[in-house]
Amino acid sequence: MTPLAAEVEKIFGPRGFLHKPEDLALYEYDGGIDKARPDLVVFPQSRDEVAAVVKLARKHGAPIVGRGAGTGLSGGAIPRAGGIVVSFARMNRILEIDLANERAVVEPGVVNIDISNAVDADGYFYAPDPSSQRACTIGGNVSENSGGPHTLAYGVTTNHVLGLEAVLPDGSIIETGCGYDHAGYDLTGLLVGSEGTMVLVTKIIVRLMRKPEMVKTILAIYESPEDAGDTVAKITARAITPVAVEMLDGPLLRMVEDSVGAGYPRDAAAVLLIELEGLKEAVEEQIAEIHQVCLECNAREFRVARSAEERELLWKGRKNAFGAVGRFSAAYYVQDGVVPRTQIAPTLRFIDQLGKRHNIAISNIFHAGDGNLHPLLMFDPRKPGEREKIIRASDEILEFCISVGGSITGEHGVGMEKMEMMEQQFPPDSLEFIARFKKLFDPECRLNPGKVLPTGRGCLEIRQRPGQML
Repeated sequence: MTPLAAEVEKIFGPRGFLHKPEDLALYEYDGGIDKARPDLVVFPQSRDEVAAVVKLARKHGAPIVGRGAGTGLSGGAIPRAGGIVVSFARMNRILEIDLANERAVVEPGVVNIDISNAVDADGYFYAPDPSSQRACTIGGNVSENSGGPHTLAYGVTTNHVLGLEAVLPDGSIIETGCGYDHAGYDLTGLLVGSEGTMVLVTKIIVRLMRKPEMVKTILAIYESPEDAGDTVAKITARAITPVAVEMLDGPLLRMVEDSVGAGYPRDAAAVLLIELEGLKEAVEEQIAEIHQVCLECNAREFRVARSAEERELLWKGRKNAFGAVGRFSAAYYVQDGVVPRTQIAPTLRFIDQLGKRHNIAISNIFHAGDGNLHPLLMFDPRKPGEREKIIRASDEILEFCISVGGSITGEHGVGMEKMEMMEQQFPPDSLEFIARFKKLFDPECRLNPGKVLPTGRGCLEIRQRPGQML
């Protein structure tokens, strides 16, 4: 046992940390394709224990990486420089539910869907709903500013976080926001989405929302992905804002149907999953308008779910889509670009041509309402050169997104996956300003080093692509 591990054991006891190689192997990866092994994993159960391990890490000059459920897709929880992984799995309590003020106070290890489950009987819910909401934690959502299918109407995590408690890299503790209004600078807004590079969040105040009077889910079926993409732009042009507009292309919906049996048509080229909610009269009026738009864009069929069970089944297909792909491909690489809604159809054409040019099978599933695409690039990691090929192709997709006025990420974060592309997204002065914020909070660059900022501007002066070990 190393001197650092021995000191950790004094704080956490023998069951409060991991140091054996066979145990550490479980923490060397997340939902992406990067890997790097930590030296230690600790399991704090309180804010004070988090502060204690942070101070200990500072004493030994060790890097620190926070970790939620490990469902991230950009390498955010990968301990790229080794060091200590702080797992929040045991800080998983809902501390307070305040329905009168429509808020809850939770620890970072609380699973996303457990908040909604806790207030469902009272007619409330927590809005941000990543596809991994049955596994991902609120702390991870805060770090990545996660979205989900209902981002279109409700916004992303930052729109539903009212305040934070966090430990700084020197072990001191700060509070931001107060749950009602922000006095002074909006530090909460700054820290949400900072990808664990500035603080370790130990408590979160979240906004709760009332469940709507009516919810209706629509399945629109197309013979062309481009027609489905055009539908999204035309719905927006009519000033209609559904709470969700999701798209699955033909190959992916067939995988989902084989796996889940959600009721998607196997012979379609694409489907849109559209959800509306609100007052009964308003929802019914919007259904009629959206039906007209879908017909104008050559939808061959327009279905409205007839029951709560049918609606849940349609969403089960969407939420389990990534898992369904595993039945048909040895591996896949998920990308996370954003384009303006008017550019969805051209982007789908580009992705199709790219797949043919590189001989890569690519399926598409994405939050069409806000232009957040998730192309899935299939590959076999056992074949030499396959991993490198899909990385090059995914970079081309992101470059195209930037060229049409979009972004390299909508909800998965930059992490270590896209940090080199930040120089294409932002001019040098902007990147330098971002680096100054990082150094203000973490002058020793020990908190989640080697993330977000490109080589030469970050804290880990190395050049690494996904799949390379340190």
